[in-house]
Amino acid sequence: MPRRERPLEEGESGLLRFAADLRRLRERAGSPTYRELSRRAHYSAAALSEAAGGRKLPSLAVTKAYAKACDADPEEWARRWRAVAETEARAAGDSPYVGLAMFQPDDAPKFFGRERLTAELLITRHRFTGVFGPSGVGKSSLLRAGLIARTREPVLLFTPGANPVEECAVALARLTGADAVELAEELKDPEVLRRKHGHLVVVDQFEELFTLCRDEELRVWLIAALTRCTKVVIGVRADYYGHCTQYPELVEVLRGSQVMVGAMTPDELRLAITEPAAVAGAKVETALLARLMADAVGQAAVLPLLSHALAETWQHRRGMTLTLAGYEEVGGLEHAVARTAQEVFDGFTTGQQQQAKRILLRLVTAEDTKRRAHKDELEADEDVLCALAAARLVVIDRDGVELAHEALIRGWPAFARWIEEDRENIKAQRELTHAAQTWESLDRDPGALYRGRRLATVPSGLSLNSRERAFLAASLAAEHEISVSARRRTRRQRQLLVALAALVVVAASSTIFALQAARTADEQRTAAAVLRAVGDAAVLRSTNPALAQQVALAAYQMVPFPQARNGLRQEDVPSQVLRDAESEVSALVVGPTRQQVATGHRDGAVVLTDLDDLPSPRTSHEATRHAGAVTALAMDSAGGLVASVGEDGAVHVVDVFLGKPRRLTVLPARAAAIAWQGSTLVTTGHDGVLSFWTDLRRERPRLLHTVQLGLGPLAGMAFRDDGHVLAAVTTGRAVHLVDVTAPREAALLSLTEKFAGSAQFAGRNLLMTTAATAVHLWDTTDPRDPVLRAEIPSGGGEVTSAWLGTGSVAVATDDGLVRLWQLEDQEEPVEQALLRGHTGPVAAVGLTPKGDEVVTGGADRAVRLWNADPRDPAVRICEQAHPRMSREEWRRYFGDLDFAPPCQD
Repeated sequence: MPRRERPLEEGESGLLRFAADLRRLRERAGSPTYRELSRRAHYSAAALSEAAGGRKLPSLAVTKAYAKACDADPEEWARRWRAVAETEARAAGDSPYVGLAMFQPDDAPKFFGRERLTAELLITRHRFTGVFGPSGVGKSSLLRAGLIARTREPVLLFTPGANPVEECAVALARLTGADAVELAEELKDPEVLRRKHGHLVVVDQFEELFTLCRDEELRVWLIAALTRCTKVVIGVRADYYGHCTQYPELVEVLRGSQVMVGAMTPDELRLAITEPAAVAGAKVETALLARLMADAVGQAAVLPLLSHALAETWQHRRGMTLTLAGYEEVGGLEHAVARTAQEVFDGFTTGQQQQAKRILLRLVTAEDTKRRAHKDELEADEDVLCALAAARLVVIDRDGVELAHEALIRGWPAFARWIEEDRENIKAQRELTHAAQTWESLDRDPGALYRGRRLATVPSGLSLNSRERAFLAASLAAEHEISVSARRRTRRQRQLLVALAALVVVAASSTIFALQAARTADEQRTAAAVLRAVGDAAVLRSTNPALAQQVALAAYQMVPFPQARNGLRQEDVPSQVLRDAESEVSALVVGPTRQQVATGHRDGAVVLTDLDDLPSPRTSHEATRHAGAVTALAMDSAGGLVASVGEDGAVHVVDVFLGKPRRLTVLPARAAAIAWQGSTLVTTGHDGVLSFWTDLRRERPRLLHTVQLGLGPLAGMAFRDDGHVLAAVTTGRAVHLVDVTAPREAALLSLTEKFAGSAQFAGRNLLMTTAATAVHLWDTTDPRDPVLRAEIPSGGGEVTSAWLGTGSVAVATDDGLVRLWQLEDQEEPVEQALLRGHTGPVAAVGLTPKGDEVVTGGADRAVRLWNADPRDPAVRICEQAHPRMSREEWRRYFGDLDFAPPCQD
């Protein structure tokens, strides 16, 4: 006999009435068991039972399936579901906690904990103020519910977006009632903004100027317009601090006027937790407050996770008391976001899950920041979008959609994994979206279509909307028409040439020979002058770097030899010491999805440092300590777990998900090398056996299986992103590629031609191996036949460490130098920057997820962060090239070649 259904909780909420109506519907259908309903509805019995449980609103798909299984009209129940969803959203709006969403000016009555910073912003006498802090520290909420809510005069608030002029015009139109199109035209003059709005201007998420805006002229416009305004406050993510320093006007106005937002003090955090509940007439249980303080104190990026966990706990409160039991029921600080997101996702049908994944990936950039997308771009299923919004995972306004907070990227492992797997496609998608929008704005001008190589390199697996499909189809059609026209023209020309050949062959031959000889002589003379100038520039670099860079740039513009291109590298790369360690750095790993670096040291310490912090001070925590020097570090693909190995052979696993490390376990095994296969940790000892470990967050990790490859002991290993191919480096420096799709049936596929000491995969198929004086890059699309794509020389020293990122490689050597190389499709790597600063060998190097920041650790005990300039070398060189090259200097290095200075005023 089936057990009786649990009685509904007492209350008159729309959710409880909806659940009661579902139960009555089932009774009218003859009270079938949930197992029988499951058979009819094709949803699990648990999902259908939970739908009528009254604790949370089921997904629309489950509701319709429930109704159909009970012989009711699914569309009628869909209408009822939407009505309840709207009322529940409003009821959730009564919560004193805003969840993942940022506080708005109207939320000021429940905004607590930032009173000191709010007062600092209100009383500042500076005309221009920068508010810097890591993602998740509450900068946007501080600006909106703190500063703007307490400012009496009208405030112009906007984010830069892809087009700062348009975003500013729309915000100004909303404030003044003027026409946005006319304002956008007027605002092209940077002086106009100050005349149109003489009060406070707040630009939030200023980092969008570097992540979403692709036009350097628009970037310069925004900086020029803001530096001329009466009073300005900008909010900037801390890891984009270095980007701001690349603009002299911005550096000048920010000097001495920066507000640093860090982790809340214990007293501030206590106010942020308890006071919103008090405003709503509720209270926080003492046990819950103690637990929250223990979980969150000292962690800067934890606020959105804390707010979300409290908002979920509010829905599970007992009367008007938020309890520890309710907090633990929703998953606590660490898992509340992931639990909510995963529950919503799991409630979708297979088709809706694909739609939800496509929507969410449209709302992020390849740099792990959120972006706003127009509804027309998403072409989203309204039911899926409403469900995401109802769970507060996304925010929808009149015409746009965006993630509620970037914490969703860090806090939901599945989402972080999707981004990592699709990073290259996301980048290509953003470029295609921008190109299609430009094409539409130019009335589908054929000149804006993709052509040639740019068209050929569009990935085949992109999820396109109708506008992008039309753009791509038009590009393909135009390319086909060009090819057909070219073939037709070539055929006609060939026929004419055949007819004329007999008449002009003798005269033409002599003329052509003379012209070719003259052209060849000119080209050889120019090439010789360019190579000579490249050598002169290298010598000149130590005495007159500005002139040396201009000579190298002029040489490259005349003849783009690789030698000339490498002469454009940046050598004045700014750096900052993250930490002076107590012992030499022996290993280093940078988080794949967040701004964290873990360093291992000779004294056995493993230290976690947050890169999202401001230049000073940096937050560092000792994560664990080995009995001997740390020999290897590895971080899982979600950036939540760090594994370390010491000379003692012990393998430690540390949870770094919340920024403050927590040691989980020491594996009951000894290892010489480690690597992550997704969320599975693989270890190998001196016997060469691979051990696959899972359930690492539990008290006792589980050993899935062991595999003997028969290669002997391994010095290192790396898994391709899909987890199917292993690069195994033996102690004899041979690199074997192994098929581990089914680990128990592992099969050797190939052996690379070059010996190496380490290996690393990046992207889908790119493998890097390190030799003594070079780094080799391999295309492993067919792992049975890896193809050597490039060889990067060390530059003189012996390679001590290397890191392969998305589009770049960092190579460290024992002479204290680090070289940063750019990887370009089908072309040789180009040296982008030379990093000088360590006083001894550089033992370890890493790249941040964006690829323009390098982290190094050396024998001098310093851990450094370097900000390489990602701009075109010509822009960087000409910005710093003073004085400009004179005619006399030109003649000295290029002789009688036509005067063509690379930088002009």
